[in-house]
Amino acid sequence: MAQRTDVETPSAPAENATTPAVHATETHSAEPPPSHASEFFRQRPGARIFVIGAILVLLAGGFFAWRYFSSYESTDDAEVDGHLMPLSARISGYVLKVNVDDNQYVHAGDVLVEIDPRDYQVAVDQARADAANAEASARSLGIDVPVTTVNTTSQVSTSEADVANTQAGISVAQQQLDAARAQLAQAQANDVKAQDDLVRYKQLVDKQEVSQQTYDQAVATATASTAAVTAAKANVTAAEQQVTQAKARLAQAQANWTYSQTGPQQVASIRARALAAAAMAQQKQAALEQAELNLSYAKIVAPVNGVVSKSVEVGMNVQPGQQLLSIVPLDDVWVTANFKETQLKKMKPGQPAEIKADVNGRTYKGHVDSIAGSSGARQSLLPPENATGNYVKVVQRVPVKIVLEPGENADHSLRLGMSVEPKVFVNR
Repeated sequence: MAQRTDVETPSAPAENATTPAVHATETHSAEPPPSHASEFFRQRPGARIFVIGAILVLLAGGFFAWRYFSSYESTDDAEVDGHLMPLSARISGYVLKVNVDDNQYVHAGDVLVEIDPRDYQVAVDQARADAANAEASARSLGIDVPVTTVNTTSQVSTSEADVANTQAGISVAQQQLDAARAQLAQAQANDVKAQDDLVRYKQLVDKQEVSQQTYDQAVATATASTAAVTAAKANVTAAEQQVTQAKARLAQAQANWTYSQTGPQQVASIRARALAAAAMAQQKQAALEQAELNLSYAKIVAPVNGVVSKSVEVGMNVQPGQQLLSIVPLDDVWVTANFKETQLKKMKPGQPAEIKADVNGRTYKGHVDSIAGSSGARQSLLPPENATGNYVKVVQRVPVKIVLEPGENADHSLRLGMSVEPKVFVNR
């Protein structure tokens, strides 16, 4: 009995202990039971700090990732672009040499193709001779201008002096004629007297009133006076001829003076011919320069450094304007990236860019050079007509030119048409 009492005695306190627990459970029945997370953080106080730190790190990482991915615009619709320079013949002729092969790298000034120059060398020689001849003619006529000026001035002075001299000569001849006529009149008067005296002395000698000697003297005097009249007439005739000659010389001198007055016109004519000869010399010199240019065109040289593609062979007869080669200057390439119009909100020239090339996986540095004035669709062969048919809005792409920084393509690994993926950092 005592043992049973010992066993049953502690049961009462257990029941009493259970009762408050039940009451406590019933009292707090609205509160949820504690979770494993709460137990975890309650048992490990440092875990809460770790989780908070991890959340902050994730938030910070997400923020920086958002900032990075929103700091640039990229597209895979891009390719390497550049100049494609066609080289054509400027003269016609037979191709003697082709000094390059396809895809060969050439430098500026290298002779690529040679056309037979012999015909053009002959043309140069002929043009040079024509130019020398025209230059000599122009120089000769240029010398004639001052000579003609001096000659015409001298002719004017000489002709004026001749006119004055001949006028004076006419005056002298006229005076001589007047004197001769006076002498003729005197001789005629003396002759009349002598003849009258002869008649009287004839009558007296017949009557023997005077001596025969006196009569002979009268005959001699009459004969002399008649000869004097004849001589005076001859002098008058000679004087008249001298006057006539003096007047003729005056007319000649006046004609010479009139001709000398055309001296300025003669000088102007010579000067005009000299100018015409000088112009002809310039024309021949221009023809010589053109011939020399045509001769220089017989050698087709590379205008820039680049890679050659040729379509010419030795033996071809080429014509002016016929394309023979094309050169791609690899030192001047850029990227044409077709960005969506929604990507151009913050894009502007000068922003830095990175270009990843598919050919080698290398990343090149560059910057935005310019943005096209229209979309690619607008520049296509058949641009869209949005005003006709059913309209469906399509996001357009606009070409953006991205140029490489100096030295980025020094190895010429980028070639025209290669695919690239550019990134433009629009927040810088």
